[in-house]
Amino acid sequence: MSDSLSTLLAPFERRQTRIGLVAGGLGAYWPQFPQLLPQLKESTAYVVERFQQMDASVTDVGFVSDAPEAAVAAERLRQADCDLIVMFITTYLTSSMVLPIAQRAGVPVLVIDLQPTTKMDHAVFGTGEWLAYCGQCSIPEIGNVFRRSGIPFRSVSGWLRQDSAWERIGQWVRAAGVRARLRHARHGLMGHLYPGMLDVSTDLTLLPTTFGSHVEVLEFDDLRQRGEKVTDAEVRARMDLAREIFELDASVVDEDFAWGATVSVALDRLVEDFDLDTLAYYHRGLDGEQHERLGAGMILGASLLTARGIPAAGEYELRTTVAQLVAQSVGAGGSFTEIQALNFEDDVVEMGHDGPAHLAVSARQPLLRGLGVYHGKRGWGVSVEFDVKAGPVTLLGLGQDRDGSLVFIASEGTVVPGPLLEIGNTTSRVDFGRDPGEWVDDWSQTGVGHHWALGVGHRAADYKAAASLLGVEFRLV
Repeated sequence: MSDSLSTLLAPFERRQTRIGLVAGGLGAYWPQFPQLLPQLKESTAYVVERFQQMDASVTDVGFVSDAPEAAVAAERLRQADCDLIVMFITTYLTSSMVLPIAQRAGVPVLVIDLQPTTKMDHAVFGTGEWLAYCGQCSIPEIGNVFRRSGIPFRSVSGWLRQDSAWERIGQWVRAAGVRARLRHARHGLMGHLYPGMLDVSTDLTLLPTTFGSHVEVLEFDDLRQRGEKVTDAEVRARMDLAREIFELDASVVDEDFAWGATVSVALDRLVEDFDLDTLAYYHRGLDGEQHERLGAGMILGASLLTARGIPAAGEYELRTTVAQLVAQSVGAGGSFTEIQALNFEDDVVEMGHDGPAHLAVSARQPLLRGLGVYHGKRGWGVSVEFDVKAGPVTLLGLGQDRDGSLVFIASEGTVVPGPLLEIGNTTSRVDFGRDPGEWVDDWSQTGVGHHWALGVGHRAADYKAAASLLGVEFRLV
């Protein structure tokens, strides 16, 4: 989100990612080589400093030299309720020092070994100096024991100030942020399934059992009751806010604009009252009755919520709001998207959707457009329209396989400029570097549904790491 937008729309604050940090080496070396431990602790201090600079809360339990000390550290880390534990291997240590941490803390573990410099100085080094460089010796041992214990193994090997190594470490920290978001998320599901969209249907038990999330089942009457209490002054204030954020097209009808503002205020209260992190909704309605008008009036307020970091999606797309939340948590935005058409002259896939949009991915000031018809839906009102900013993007969908398991599905492409529809949709032309029809075939083979989150930047590596920490499969097209 841009600075100006975040000033108008205060970002939704969530629990900070919690990282547990422990360093270790084999205590038998300390009396043999007195200068070794001070050198290793100096490296450890640098690692601690780097982690404290990340967007996370760090619990540092210090340095361990044997298995009993590691067991004590494991208990402290368990009590800290970490989202990821990082074990810094400073020199060789036995796998018996690492296994208790992974077993007792019950949290994904990242093993890092960062030697002091790019290489040893062979002309002057002795055994003591070499031992500061042999943390890598432990990595295959730890990987073997983790595999035999049924514990997923992850490692980053490098040298202490290597930028690429720290980027890989940062990727795991971002993935821990995704795990934290989903582990504690409260997903709102309001209304009913869009008739016939079998791919959208989701077993509500699946999110709690897979991620630890909670699904709050809501009625449109929950929104109606809050809408009835919105005052005229609140409506005017919300319309003023919308005028600062959006360009208003001449097609916007004042009555529809005011209704969208009313629903927006009511949505804010609904989200606050139920402490929601996401919201998926749909209501068909009939002949302009109140619930139909509520369903048609959601787009303005849902887009403002999404911009604040509370993803919203129409058509009852619970799994897509999860994908949006993942994209939001790594700073990619995450806008509700589907395929619109293919352009075989420019080799692009045109994508977009009516309904809630993530303003952070917009190439320009977003537009409010008045629509007399929402395609395939009842009702009328105002919709959000903009072009996605040019540059790298990543799609993330949440698929579900025959056995019921969830899977992360991603594809990286580039948004390129060109003509787009002006129909009140979020729109983009995505170049995947290949024939667009072949891309659609491969994308559809993955089991992804017909909606997904589109976010800025190439983020597949982040999503793959997050899938690893969450224990779900990752597929890349």
